[in-house]
Amino acid sequence: MATNFLGYFSNDIGIDLGTANTLVYVKDKGVVLREPSVVALDAHTRKVHAVGAEAKRMLGRTPGNITAIRPMKDGVIADFDVTEAMLRYFIRKVRNNSFRVAPRVVIAIPSGITEVEKRAVKDSATRAGAREVITMPEPVAAAIGVGLPIDEPAANMIVDIGGGTTEIAIISLSGIVFSKSVRVAGDELDTAIVNYMKRAYNLLIGERTAEEIKMRIGSAYPLDEELTLEVKGRDSVAGLPKTIHITSQEIREALADTIALIVEAVRATLERCPPELSADLVDRGFVMAGGGSLIRGIDRLLSDKTGLPVTVAEDPLSAVANGTGAVLNNLNWVIQNV
Repeated sequence: MATNFLGYFSNDIGIDLGTANTLVYVKDKGVVLREPSVVALDAHTRKVHAVGAEAKRMLGRTPGNITAIRPMKDGVIADFDVTEAMLRYFIRKVRNNSFRVAPRVVIAIPSGITEVEKRAVKDSATRAGAREVITMPEPVAAAIGVGLPIDEPAANMIVDIGGGTTEIAIISLSGIVFSKSVRVAGDELDTAIVNYMKRAYNLLIGERTAEEIKMRIGSAYPLDEELTLEVKGRDSVAGLPKTIHITSQEIREALADTIALIVEAVRATLERCPPELSADLVDRGFVMAGGGSLIRGIDRLLSDKTGLPVTVAEDPLSAVANGTGAVLNNLNWVIQNV
């Protein structure tokens, strides 16, 4: 009864605490915040100067006394104190009424996370101002968020390619039959582009530039019309600014090895699927979510490699956050099944 009373005065929220971006879902309002998981702080005093989009603009551009860092790495907390500061900032930003009590928070976490890493997430959220913290596996949140009927006695498969991890799961009767979490995702793709530019053109670029290249001309499957892009960076030999033109075909080759690891993880998951559920997937196929699913042709590539129908979610970037939001309306489900 006390919990219900407190719930009336609090804004319960769901958080997709991602390596690249953090999304916050407020009960009855939807996704109200979508910002990069970046914090800019003083290198000496550790005082926070900026969080989110403002901090991301500082990546690679800060003076010596300010450092812009990403406190999440491979889907888990790399810097406890900075993650706590980032969560506190986001929670305060979405709490419109300062008179309300601390919120109950549902946080999606990678399925391959350890108990120690899970405890770090809970502690960070609690210290950031949460009244109660409930964690749930990211692939389950994504599956709920894209509208898969996970409570049915049939196979529902989700492939969520985020910034730090790729989460793959086969779900039936509201439970995970088999899941696989690999720390190969958007960040690894960005690194592959950085390495290619250095190797092929002696051009040094930052992670923001690599991400822009990936988004604008990145592809996993040959395009009907190849794209080109002008890229600016620093010549590693001459040490001077330099501009080059690259094609989508080059970037596809640069990403090929990393994308092959994701394809292999999907195939490995399918190999562990029980026969009856495999039969369901022949017709149903699987759904893709996360920012990585927006790479041109990756759904077509996975369909070719697995022989299954592949669908990209309508709003892949918000899938996990929407899933945590749906769970806010049925917290008993999480407590019983996760």
